[in-house]
Amino acid sequence: MKDVIVIGGGVIGCAVAFELATLRARVTVLERAVPGAEASSAAAGILGAQIEAHGDPALFDLMLASRERHQQLDARLRDAVGFGSGFRRCGVLKVTRREVDFEKEYSWQRPRARVEVVDPRRVEAALASDITHGVHFPDDAQVDPRLLLRALQQACAAAGVTFRTGAIVSSVTPDGAVETNDGVVSADAVVLAAGSWSSMIAGLPESLRRVRPVRGQIVQVETRPPIVRNIVFGDAGYVLARPDGRTLLGSTMEEVGHLKEVTAGGVHKVLTHSLALLPSLADAPITATWAGFRPATAEDRPMIGKLEGKLFVATGHHRNGVLLAPETARAIADLVVLGCTDRDLTAFSPSTEPRP
Repeated sequence: MKDVIVIGGGVIGCAVAFELATLRARVTVLERAVPGAEASSAAAGILGAQIEAHGDPALFDLMLASRERHQQLDARLRDAVGFGSGFRRCGVLKVTRREVDFEKEYSWQRPRARVEVVDPRRVEAALASDITHGVHFPDDAQVDPRLLLRALQQACAAAGVTFRTGAIVSSVTPDGAVETNDGVVSADAVVLAAGSWSSMIAGLPESLRRVRPVRGQIVQVETRPPIVRNIVFGDAGYVLARPDGRTLLGSTMEEVGHLKEVTAGGVHKVLTHSLALLPSLADAPITATWAGFRPATAEDRPMIGKLEGKLFVATGHHRNGVLLAPETARAIADLVVLGCTDRDLTAFSPSTEPRP
C-alpha cells in the first residue's frame, strides 16, 4: 500500500484523495486552512466544458471527459455517503447584443458535442429585449461546490483518508519530504494540489512559479421561482440559478494578489452586467457576497502530471477547477498508484514551455 501526501484540501485535492483511496493508497491531506476554504467554496460550480474551451482542442477533450465524469462522481458519492454534488444538466446559454456568427465560432465543436444557435429570448424569456444573438449548449451542467466538497470530504474520511488542517507547507523535495509548520513528513508520493498557493512552496520547478491568484467576486440574490433555467453567459459574466432560488451573479477577474476582500467596485461591476442581461433582477434581494482566488497560469492551461522523483502536480485550473476535478483526480491517482494513465497529459505537463 502506497503512502501519499496530498498538499491542498480544495476540490482538486479532495477529489485526488478520494480516487487514491479507491485505489487503496494510504492518503494524508495537508490543508493550510480548512478543506475547501479557498477557490473551491467560492466557485459557482459551472460545468461549462463547451463555453470554457476557447478553441483549445486538448483542453476541450479534457473538459468534455470531466463533465461526463461528474455525473458518475455524483452517483458514487451518493452510494458512499448518502448525498451527492447537486449535479444537474441545466445547459448553458451564451448571449450578446453584438453582431456575431455563433455558427462559425463554434462549428469546431459539432463533431464532439451539441451546439444550437438560437433566438436567446425564446430560450430564456427574462432576458433583456435588446439581446439578439445566442448559442445554446444543452449538455453543459452545474454542481453545488459546497455540497460537492462536503460529500468528497465525508467519502474520503469513510475511505480512511486523514486530513491535517492548519498545515502550512513551506517546501518539498523530489524524494517525497514535505516541510510543514509542524515539522517534516514524507511519503512514497506527494501530490501538489495547492491551487493559487502553489507558487509559494519552495523546491518546485520554475513552471509552478507561474501559478498566480486571480480574484473573483460573486453576488448572490434570491429569485423564486428561479429566474432562468440555463446558466446564462453574457459578454462579461454569468447568471446561474439554483433550483431552490439562490441565484449567483458573477464574476470579476482581478489581478490583486492574495487580497480576498469583496469590494464596492467589484459588486457594482457584477450587478451592472447582470442587470443588463436580466433587468428583473433589480427587485431581487441580495443575500450574500464573497470572493475567491482562481489559480491561473500564463498558458491558461492546468498543470497535471508527474514532476521529478516522487512529486506529482494538479494545479493551475483557473476558472475550471470544479469542472476538471474528476478527470484530473482519476489521471493523477492512476499515475501515482499504477504508474500510467490512459489520459494523454502532454498538453498539461508542468515541464511544457509556455505557449507564445
